[in-house]
Amino acid sequence: MSKKLKHIIFLCFGLIVLNFLNQSFYTRFDLTKDKRYTLSEVTKSIINKVDKNIYINIYLEGDFPSEFKRLQVETLQYLEELKAENNNINFRFINPDNQREKLIKKGMMPSQLTVEEDGKLSEAIIFPWAEINYKTRTEIVSLLPTAIVTSQEEQLQKAIENLEYSFSNAIHKINQKNRKRVAVITGNGQLQDIHLYSFLSEVAKKYRLAKFTLDSVAKNPKKVLQDLTSFDLAIIAKPTQKFTSEEKFTLDQYITNGGKSLWMIDQVQADLDSLYGGGKMLAYPRDLNLTDLLFTYGVRINSKLIKDLYAAKIPLATGNVGNQTQFQNLDWFYNPLVGGNPNHAITKNISPVRLQFANQIDTLKNNIKKTPLLVSSVLTQQVGVPRFIELQSVAKEPKEEDYKSGNQLFAVLLEGEFNSAFKNRIKPYNTSLFKEKSNQNKMVVISDGDIAKNQILKGKPHDLSIDKWTKQQFGNKDFLLNTVDYLLDDSGLINLRNKTLQINILDKQKAFKERTFWQFINVILPLILLFIFGIVFNYLRKKKYR
Repeated sequence: MSKKLKHIIFLCFGLIVLNFLNQSFYTRFDLTKDKRYTLSEVTKSIINKVDKNIYINIYLEGDFPSEFKRLQVETLQYLEELKAENNNINFRFINPDNQREKLIKKGMMPSQLTVEEDGKLSEAIIFPWAEINYKTRTEIVSLLPTAIVTSQEEQLQKAIENLEYSFSNAIHKINQKNRKRVAVITGNGQLQDIHLYSFLSEVAKKYRLAKFTLDSVAKNPKKVLQDLTSFDLAIIAKPTQKFTSEEKFTLDQYITNGGKSLWMIDQVQADLDSLYGGGKMLAYPRDLNLTDLLFTYGVRINSKLIKDLYAAKIPLATGNVGNQTQFQNLDWFYNPLVGGNPNHAITKNISPVRLQFANQIDTLKNNIKKTPLLVSSVLTQQVGVPRFIELQSVAKEPKEEDYKSGNQLFAVLLEGEFNSAFKNRIKPYNTSLFKEKSNQNKMVVISDGDIAKNQILKGKPHDLSIDKWTKQQFGNKDFLLNTVDYLLDDSGLINLRNKTLQINILDKQKAFKERTFWQFINVILPLILLFIFGIVFNYLRKKKYR
């Protein structure tokens, strides 16, 4: 056998071995500084539970602004990572131009963007959505955040940061087998179903939702407590009637037995509907008999209203033109627009939240970890009650020197081992479930009962995220849904919302100003260098062979 043939055989054998190793030991390397293409353990756990083909349609194909090509590329790369983890993941990019009406009917609303190219502005419409189909279930995923941003570059960065959470959350939701149970507490004058519809209808898509009345506590308190402990979360939305000792004890023992809770409390009787009806109303303290309960857990909701110069608008009639009443949207300082904690998964990247006649929260020193979620601007004023509030006060020019109360806390997350408010006290009734202290638990307390209240338009519930008169968009629904997810999340999925990436964005103004220079560097200069190289090479060649 010749030496040359041996080399060929050895080469072929080596290629076969390399191919076998490549097929057997496949891996991918993420060389980015922020590890943006590395899947979290939470995502891997969710993806590996997908045991049948899942199909993902992404409507980011076609002619759209160049900066959003980056979103397309990042989405493609992320989905390739998912497919590498589980081969049941199938995806394709689709041009939405021929099916816009169909997508809108499915709830995928288009986004209108202002595009700057060559120093000129134009409008573009895109459908930044994905649709996930698994077995008989379908879930849609928004690829653009709804948070208010200062630029499209910031919007793009938030969208890319949110990719992992958006897809992981949707796949988790669509593949859920055992859904957690949520109780909506009634019996103390809480908000009616129609006013909670926008919020609770979204909760019901992910969790098992049921109304739970405390009325039966008076007759059979032990059974009521037993039944309540079968729920994972209790929502208390704007109670207006006083809680009895038995009802408080039932809620307290629900918490010490591990139940999560979301409190939306108005400590002052005041609402805009009453004000619109007569132009004037008396705001006064509301006694719900919950002060000692919340005090034990580490918070106190004060009977003070907060006015904030950074506020939502309300429509008011300002005159008539012919037979038409003219309305104007004016700032109503009793409706603060509050920002979320940018460093927490519940509130990161959400729009400002609208509150209505909100109260102030004080936190108290104890063993409970307290995380502020919603905080006012610094330009606030504390208003004591009882007090008459007049609608015509909206026309008064505010004086900044009257708004010196600083940041006010409106929503707080409590985490830790909660002591019972009935520890070392006489119990309203005896129960074998009594515990003096809970295991690790969490709750959220919000000092505004109307935060979850959607408006009614033509007899039907209106979207909580949009004001039906002013068309302003708010983060109320996103905040509440994130809160529910956080309280019920045992896997750490919600923490993916805290993912932060550093996206390098092209400075379009600088690029436009310097485009001639860079066109020269990239197009003309290489030709010049090639021409010089050709002359030098030809000269040296002639010199060598002369």
